[in-house]
Amino acid sequence: MTTLEQLAETIVARKGGDPESSWTAKLLAMGPEKAAEKFGEEAIEAIIEATRGDKERLTSEAADVLYHLLVMLTSRDVALADVLAELESRQGMSGLAEKARR
Repeated sequence: MTTLEQLAETIVARKGGDPESSWTAKLLAMGPEKAAEKFGEEAIEAIIEATRGDKERLTSEAADVLYHLLVMLTSRDVALADVLAELESRQGMSGLAEKARR
């Protein structure tokens, strides 16, 4: 199991947990809209670091983006396995063909 898969399992396990004892449970208790907002904030922070060229800061922000993406997915009951299966279905297909398929 990958680190990302382990993190996804932890986030799912925290859903419905005590918001006073877990940041993840607190985020999930705020609802999908708040989870999406937090994901957007972290994505913007990662974009800023990417334009600045600070590899260490970008790495840190990218980790935040992945965490908040998983929280957002969990808030809407979308499993990481489903996202990974979607990515797998796109393997071997050019980006142009994949875009045309949508």
